[in-house]
Amino acid sequence: MAVLPILQYPDPRLALPGRLVEKVDTDINKIVDDMFHTHYAQENCAALAATQLGISLRITVIDFSEEKNEPLCLINPEIIEKSTTTTNTKEGCMSIRGVSKKVARAEKIKVRALDRQGEILEFEADGFMAKCIQHEIDHLDGVLFIDHLSKLQKMMVSKKFKKY
Repeated sequence: MAVLPILQYPDPRLALPGRLVEKVDTDINKIVDDMFHTHYAQENCAALAATQLGISLRITVIDFSEEKNEPLCLINPEIIEKSTTTTNTKEGCMSIRGVSKKVARAEKIKVRALDRQGEILEFEADGFMAKCIQHEIDHLDGVLFIDHLSKLQKMMVSKKFKKY
């Protein structure tokens, strides 16, 4: 297993959507293993999307448990229902280190995805899990959390990173 480099804003590859996974096989599971290995090697990482690693596929790995022993892999995830009630909480991102801003997200969602065996998963999520999944699906769509900010806030974030 490898620890892969995480793309950093303003890398243009972060704005590219991931392709659907056609078949869950050993190659896809190797990518998932590398993604979890990379995820667990980070400090304060709740989840990673394949697109953050320069892998143009619709895969995300999630584990924000304290012991890092509750891995969840979602392949081709989609939100099939969401509540009209939203929460507006701070978010950060492994691809935009050092920045956290409030983003409005649906409080509850219903998700459909494939697991590592290619089996269909369908479940409801709320709270931090719902926010996390929405954030990761945004990545898979080529959207960053700062894209949800006002023009002024996004400009301020962009200006900070242009210095580098």
